[in-house]
Amino acid sequence: MIWNPFARREDTRPAVDTAQWVRVEAGLPFLARLAAGDRARLRAMALKFIAQKEWHGAHGLQLTPDIQLSIALQACLPVLKLGLDSYKGWVGVIVYPGDFVIPRRQMSEDGVVHEFDDEVAGETWEGGPVLLSWFDRPEDADGMNVVIHEFAHKLDMLNGPPDGLPPLHEGMRRQAWIDAFEPAYADFCARVDDGEDTYIDPYAAEHPAEFFAVTSEVFFEAPDLLHHEYPAVYAQLRQFYRQNPLR
Repeated sequence: MIWNPFARREDTRPAVDTAQWVRVEAGLPFLARLAAGDRARLRAMALKFIAQKEWHGAHGLQLTPDIQLSIALQACLPVLKLGLDSYKGWVGVIVYPGDFVIPRRQMSEDGVVHEFDDEVAGETWEGGPVLLSWFDRPEDADGMNVVIHEFAHKLDMLNGPPDGLPPLHEGMRRQAWIDAFEPAYADFCARVDDGEDTYIDPYAAEHPAEFFAVTSEVFFEAPDLLHHEYPAVYAQLRQFYRQNPLR
């Protein structure tokens, strides 16, 4: 675990000056949609999140306070109205300098085990850490928001293996969620299979869990796009996250 410059006793708050907030948030322009009160609440949650988790820099990456702040702000955005208890039960955040490789073992239908290296930008383990890529230049992320994506998976895992159906809040209906997501996912997969150059990351077609994670990215970063493409999905995510970025 690296030294955590934000870790303090619970009765004090770590000091982050205005210049640092401005510098870090300049790289997260979608936060400008937040009202002033929500922006202040997000900052407070981000500092608490940093202090609660164990942070590791992998492959020689030197974690800086700016990197931690940026990741924490993005991680806390989906739970801004849900609370940090949504991220209880695990502590590790491991950050790599760019994409990284994870060894995989898969068994085919005929019982043959295949071993291969899988290059990924992020990985989330049930009950375990979140692994993230860090890109110094946003354009190197190829349009992805790795942090929101992986933390959407964490929310999806609150009721078991990720399947694109996280535990819904009181007042939300499971069937309404299915009626919104299933046809949208089928439509998106068909568009990707037809070779369409979709504005939404085609990785969303890999699995319903990936569709949920990718549309969560779009919900916060480009809500007008998601509302235009799949308004029923937008409506369900608005209820789930208890936020309305289009407002």
